Amino acid sequence: MTHIVATAAGLAPGSAVAALRRQREAFVRHTQGSHEVLIAPADPGGVSLVERAATALRVASIERETALIAHYREWLGEIGGDPAAIEAMQLPPRLAAILRHVSLVATAPASATQADLEALRNVGLAPRDIVVLAQIVAFVSYQVRVVMGLRALAGETRG
Repeated sequence: MTHIVATAAGLAPGSAVAALRRQREAFVRHTQGSHEVLIAPADPGGVSLVERAATALRVASIERETALIAHYREWLGEIGGDPAAIEAMQLPPRLAAILRHVSLVATAPASATQADLEALRNVGLAPRDIVVLAQIVAFVSYQVRVVMGLRALAGETRG
């Protein structure tokens, strides 16, 4: 199984940081497991796989994390989404509303209002679906921080 965080951080399998990471097996397992549950679940429920991948791509793009952007762009294409249309915001109304909300939550969460939530309900999202979107925003933000931390550690071990 490909561990997205290790791949995005550019960890070589035999590196000191990869060895350190393996010492925290639960961390590795839960981080990868969270990706599978939030981004690529077997049953996506009310938030489609394309919507989940587009959400993850938007957060990675906001964070300017190029390796995760590449990962989510590729996966989005694999599941039938159009990364170029999403990045150009040429979207159906539901996905446009989702990505507007995701951008708001990722950049200025305190400014989200009841009207913002109502806009999501108006395009067919149930409260549990809105929670899923917020969880994806938080998780991809976490992935970005872990990737950055692992790269920093790898840089220290090389220097």
